[in-house]
Amino acid sequence: MISLRRLVALLRKEFLQMRRDRITFAMMLGVPLMQLVLFGFAINTDPKHLPAALVAPVEDRFSRAMVSALELTGYYRFTTTTASAAEAEAMLAEGSVSFVVTLPSDFGRRILRGDHPVMLIEADATDPSVASGAISTLGTVATEALTRELGTEAGAEAAAASNLQVIVHKRYNPEGITQYNIVPGLLGVILQLTMVMMTAMALTREVERGTMENLLSMPATPLEIMLGKVLPYVGVSAVQVAVVLGAAKAMFGVPFMGGMGLLLAGILLFVMALLLLGYLISTVARTQMQAMQLTFFFFLPSLLISGFMFPYRGMPGWAQTLGELFPLTHFLRFIRAVMLKGAGVEAVSGPLLALAATALVLTAAALMRFRRTLD
Repeated sequence: MISLRRLVALLRKEFLQMRRDRITFAMMLGVPLMQLVLFGFAINTDPKHLPAALVAPVEDRFSRAMVSALELTGYYRFTTTTASAAEAEAMLAEGSVSFVVTLPSDFGRRILRGDHPVMLIEADATDPSVASGAISTLGTVATEALTRELGTEAGAEAAAASNLQVIVHKRYNPEGITQYNIVPGLLGVILQLTMVMMTAMALTREVERGTMENLLSMPATPLEIMLGKVLPYVGVSAVQVAVVLGAAKAMFGVPFMGGMGLLLAGILLFVMALLLLGYLISTVARTQMQAMQLTFFFFLPSLLISGFMFPYRGMPGWAQTLGELFPLTHFLRFIRAVMLKGAGVEAVSGPLLALAATALVLTAAALMRFRRTLD
């Protein structure tokens, strides 16, 4: 038979334990709210206002009409309108622009002569979903813009606008193969999940097993303890990197355009940032369960707003600012630029500096949080 008195006592005990475990209680409320906000406001699979550069040696009314028409579609936002071909190529390689629109010097003269004007659009296709919507509207928008500009002139000249030839070059992934975008990013996701989780339980495991007293009694500094806990997992990450990169080349045919030394250096920086983050979590959590909960609380938003699952530039400004705090965001920019674009050190200096700064900040925070007592 069920005793109501005993049942009430057990329920009271469980509620008291839940109230004392503040991290678990916060996770029960925080995770649903975080998912609601991110999926409801931040996720957008049709990005708008993508940065673009204009290469137009001659600035005339036709080039201005073309820029205005493209911006009115909502997909293009011209951040640079006087770039040279070399500057535009560098901006496309480093990822500061998604499109380069090139209008030749005789663009206006060809329109007036009815001599088949040509416009070149170069799109960063490392993420095929980003460029698809903007490219699909190009032909109609460009033709209508020139027709409106010639509307007050002779009908023959207006008809010449319909002969406009729009050439689209999808750079770095011309066939739009999704695996070229997903597989390099998947390396970062796998490393983040495993490295953070394993080191997040580094100190809490010692507490639960009762060996923390022995660790604290050793003549070792907090920095030595941290390095002793973190560095062994560098070898584990090396095995994961070898497996994923080997599979990327052998199974999916992902191109390796950049230098292997630069690629491995960036991966090492990313791994160190993740290991230090996990160690910082272990200094905050009291149990291994709390460490896993905090790891998941970090992993979920990082996965959603880093640019791995959804286009980064399609998110609102506040979500992009929040995404800059996650190491995965910078790592995705780095590895896609090196593997798919063949970028050099100068082109990926931003992500590398961001990863290095993150590692330094996490090191300082973890050393400050380290407790020399069990209280």
